[in-house]
Amino acid sequence: MPSHFHAVVWIDHSQARIFHLGLSGSDEITLHPQLATRHLHHKANVTGSGHAAPDKTFYADVTKALADAGEVLIIGPASAKTELASHIRAHAPDVAKRIAAVEAADHPSDNEIIAYAKRHFKVPLPRVQAPT
Repeated sequence: MPSHFHAVVWIDHSQARIFHLGLSGSDEITLHPQLATRHLHHKANVTGSGHAAPDKTFYADVTKALADAGEVLIIGPASAKTELASHIRAHAPDVAKRIAAVEAADHPSDNEIIAYAKRHFKVPLPRVQAPT
């Protein structure tokens, strides 16, 4: 995979879609947690919050995929985005310095993720020359 300067990761508890962006295009990696995520429900008078614990192995794999990016944008619909950012800050301070932002994003398509990241990073669109 060619190295690109910018990276955006859209993450929830079931997958991470990572895009490395540059002037020559983009590359995508999709990662999934090793253990299937179950929805837990909180019951009255029961110890615990009803939330699954963060998957440290999953977040470590995502962090590894972001290691060569110069700037990182983390987006997603729920708490996984902030859990990933916290994991990176605790376990990969060199990558943490390159986190540009952590922002909410629902469930965009791949093209919408790339367009959002290009606007965020102000990556210029390729120029198309008019026919002569």
